[in-house]
Amino acid sequence: MSVPAQKFREAVFQLLYSYDVGRGDEDDMVDLIMHELAITKKVTKEALSRVEKILKKLSEIDAMIGKTSQSYTFERIQSVERNVLRLGLYELLFDDEIPPKVALAEAMRMTRKFGTKESASFVNAILDALYKQSLGEPVDIKQVSLSAAELSKSEQIALEAALNPPQKPELDDE
Repeated sequence: MSVPAQKFREAVFQLLYSYDVGRGDEDDMVDLIMHELAITKKVTKEALSRVEKILKKLSEIDAMIGKTSQSYTFERIQSVERNVLRLGLYELLFDDEIPPKVALAEAMRMTRKFGTKESASFVNAILDALYKQSLGEPVDIKQVSLSAAELSKSEQIALEAALNPPQKPELDDE
């Protein structure tokens, strides 16, 4: 692979995201990712191969995320965060070539880039809990609950802003 690992990971994320939201066929997505990220067709096909590996584990990955996210149901997790979680969890638990600290750091970077500060906290809490659980370490589920509450609050603020846009001041006709 002749591109930086971050760029490759973003290609995988964008292909996963596209799969999740049901956009376009595979050839269209390969072309789009190639042009958006300025990568070769070979690299894009390698990213697609990684996506296929993730999709084979998808039901297992989604079940782990859903069980850990508790009060914030899996269905409620936005597509950006859901797919960063899928990629991050795959890298943490099923890809021996990527060190766990790198997988966690990259999940945070991508969530901040494509999501929000609050969603990065939520993704970090979920991945950290699942990784610790895989090692047999005690898990502090309170952190997941706190980050879910922060995420809910920011979503509510965004919803209220969308439903109640600021009014433009009326100009006097003089």
